[in-house]
Amino acid sequence: MSTNPPGIGRRRQTAAEEALDANALELFARIAQAGSFAQAARDLGLTRAAISRRIAAIESAVGLALFARSTRSLGLTEAGRRLHARARAVRDAAESARLALRHTRDQLDGTIRISATPSFGRHVLAPLLARFQGLHPAVRYELFFTDRRVDLLREGLDIAFRITSKPPEAWVAQPVLSFEVLAYGNGSHRLQSPQDLAAVPMLLLGQSDEAYVSQWQHDDGRREEVSLQATAWGSDLDGLIALARHGNGIVLAPDFCVRPQAALLTAVRDQGSIAEASLQAGVGLVNALPGWRLMVGMENVQALTLPLPAGSETARALVRFAREALGPAKS
Repeated sequence: MSTNPPGIGRRRQTAAEEALDANALELFARIAQAGSFAQAARDLGLTRAAISRRIAAIESAVGLALFARSTRSLGLTEAGRRLHARARAVRDAAESARLALRHTRDQLDGTIRISATPSFGRHVLAPLLARFQGLHPAVRYELFFTDRRVDLLREGLDIAFRITSKPPEAWVAQPVLSFEVLAYGNGSHRLQSPQDLAAVPMLLLGQSDEAYVSQWQHDDGRREEVSLQATAWGSDLDGLIALARHGNGIVLAPDFCVRPQAALLTAVRDQGSIAEASLQAGVGLVNALPGWRLMVGMENVQALTLPLPAGSETARALVRFAREALGPAKS
């Protein structure tokens, strides 16, 4: 027999009410704060497609458009602006609760399985891990430095640091470091323009001795094309950098292999021999073509992780740490 007073029962929620539960309101507020679906996906550890589906479901249930979309921007409609104030209060309350739990939670632990390109792994990731280890000594790392493509899910990896302009859509991609590919030498070659590279020994990353047609751009917008013939080539960029340091030619390399980020350089000075050895890799090299950079079609190192709930929270914490330590990267 029901104990509810006559006429008073448990009312079933409508579809609109279910669509606007606390989770949906927090999601809506975070997307509005991010200013784009892509940025919100990076912040929340979800794919852009997942964000789009969630918002579409909310808008369909309430029967109102909440976001005004264009090819370049994402804004709020009038209905979206009315909802935003309340959604923001839900977001702030949820964040306060998470922060309180975080302060009482034990330090991060567990093993993070990380893949990285060898150049990024040795020159940037190693000193970063030394710093992260100091903050979270219970965390362990299994490292795989390789240039081959990896599959996070199939190979059981938590993070892959890759230089790519088209990360897999099923994974969460967050830019952690912007870079340029420059021409480095030990100062023995005086170069005025990229055309001069055709007359000096070249040390080129790759598996072929065929001529490489390179495209260069100056800071003032000028562009030049030059065909380069390698004197030495191979898959080990650090070996080619070492040859350049000893005067064997000019090497084309990402700037993070030769000139570590200023913030990272300062932070790891006292971290010990591993970090210091990484910082010494580019000693004796100078930019042989100031103002010129090689156009490679990629300008970011991306941290690739699995979307939640499959993604590791410890791995996500390491990615956040890397982004903060290395400074803003181009989105």
